[in-house]
Amino acid sequence: MPIRQLPDDVIDQIAAGEVVERPASVVKELVENALDAGARRIAIATAGGGKTLIRISDDGCGIPPDELLLAVRRHCTSKLGGDISLVETLGFRGEALPSIGSVARLTLRSRAEGAAEAAEVFVGNGRCEGPRPAPLSRGTVVEVRDLFHSVPARLKFLKGERAEASAITEVVRRIALAFPPVRFELSGSDRSETVFEPGDLPARLAAVLGSEFMANALEVDAEREGVVLRGYAGIPTYARGNALHQYVFVNGRPVRDKMLLSALRGAYADVMARDRHPVAALFLTIDPVEVDVNVHPAKADVRFRDPGLVRGLVIGAIRQALGESGLRGSTRGAADMLGAFRQAAATAPLQPALRHSTLHGARSPAYHRSETPRTPFEAARSPFRPLEPEAQAAAPAYGFAEEGPATWDGFAPAARQAASAPEPDGPEAEAFPLGAARTQVHKAFIIAETRDGIVIVDQHAAHERLVYERMKTAIHGAPLAAQLLLIPDVIDLPEEDVDRLAEAAPSFDRLGLKLERFGRGAVAVRATPAILGDVDTRAMLRDLADELADGQSGEGLGQRVDAIASRMACHGSVRAGRPMRGEEMDALLRQMEATPGAGQCNHGRPTFVEMKLADIERLFGRR
Repeated sequence: MPIRQLPDDVIDQIAAGEVVERPASVVKELVENALDAGARRIAIATAGGGKTLIRISDDGCGIPPDELLLAVRRHCTSKLGGDISLVETLGFRGEALPSIGSVARLTLRSRAEGAAEAAEVFVGNGRCEGPRPAPLSRGTVVEVRDLFHSVPARLKFLKGERAEASAITEVVRRIALAFPPVRFELSGSDRSETVFEPGDLPARLAAVLGSEFMANALEVDAEREGVVLRGYAGIPTYARGNALHQYVFVNGRPVRDKMLLSALRGAYADVMARDRHPVAALFLTIDPVEVDVNVHPAKADVRFRDPGLVRGLVIGAIRQALGESGLRGSTRGAADMLGAFRQAAATAPLQPALRHSTLHGARSPAYHRSETPRTPFEAARSPFRPLEPEAQAAAPAYGFAEEGPATWDGFAPAARQAASAPEPDGPEAEAFPLGAARTQVHKAFIIAETRDGIVIVDQHAAHERLVYERMKTAIHGAPLAAQLLLIPDVIDLPEEDVDRLAEAAPSFDRLGLKLERFGRGAVAVRATPAILGDVDTRAMLRDLADELADGQSGEGLGQRVDAIASRMACHGSVRAGRPMRGEEMDALLRQMEATPGAGQCNHGRPTFVEMKLADIERLFGRR
């Protein structure tokens, strides 16, 4: 077949395959155009999940009538000068409107500031009509009907109306987070109306992610070498089952960049379970010259000139915020507990009442003899025991071990020597966030009383975290011990992987991995970290080389070391079923308050749940 020039309409449809993936892509492109035009009020209306109708109205600066035809022609834009490396707007390619017009019926109506009247153009079926006069007071209205009517094959691959409408909502939510001062209104016959009123960032975050997020979020504010990172990141125990609630913006542009999302995941590496995902909204500000947004027509991916700097900033800033946050538990813990209580009360079978009738001394028909065997009365253990000193001395405090050392597992006991806890109104109960230990339940959970509620602590999870943090400090505070190999292990690798590993060798040396180049395409491993034991060096080096090739810093080895430390901490921590004395429980609470990340164990589970007195009173109908 001879080489020939493709018709313009075919070229437009081919280009539309990258720009217009689904109705949500149309909404994204048109809303970004409105924001670039300086709009402060944007209304989005849809029908049929966006397949039948998409209408975007804004109050921006508008388009002059003599430029309307240029606006719907390919590679015509007012947002880009001669330097592609200096992009300061959301759009810049000049492809959105012509691509949409090639696969749908597009009407563009606009009135420029100061213009006497509005004008419109129509694009559809490979032809363009206009401009012609049209009624419009200000701004721009873009109406898209019958999306993909000219390419039925694409139409078949779209999902149902509900799924497409949900995707449009998610796009608007992401853009709304990036521009809190702008009012967004989302409506249509296929949805209920959603309005995001203008305000500041916390108010917009509460509107998009819910007020619960702000109660469980940490503020992130960091800067390094001209790169600024601000936003909010959820505490580890406030996690979700998927990554849909992670919002990352670069210079105001919503992105789904793999490197940034990987950095976000890495920041929570040892405080969150692998099947859980953090909730975050992060805003990265960087010199436009240092970032390339011209990676894909959809503009969802970006490339940084120094990805290591950006990745390190994200991980370091979030970890610093987590470390400085103190001891915080998710507010959902108490809510989930209350819900479980109510559900249990609603589904529990009614037991016959054990009561006597006061009339004529007759027993109630509902009375049944208890089947519990009788035990001899012991004054020392009876809840109604007399107050003689010898009886009090014979009876240990409920839930406290009768034997055991005063110092356990490396933790010094509290200054208080008595096993009994202080008075509720005493200074110790008020001075500490986790309050004072009152008792141990089922030899697994510690009940502590605070000034305005109670705290339930999982003793194994809490101690596991404390031991793990101590081990990490000892491991990373000095070079790890290395296990020398009797015969160096020579591993053949591609030359580019050898170069990357040789360059990163000094950082691996601190972790106990000693390697050096062995010719052009091989690496000689002379020692491995002793803590890893018998390790497959070939597989480990290949994994490290892959990480370095992906722009990461070879964190896999450090993560393996931390994983071993986590496993050792889990096996070396106090177990459920271990009785604890009062001073031991208080010592554990005080150590938790002084240890960063003690709100969750190594596996991401919460170490404590707090219930306010008001919540407890609500359970009993007192509020």
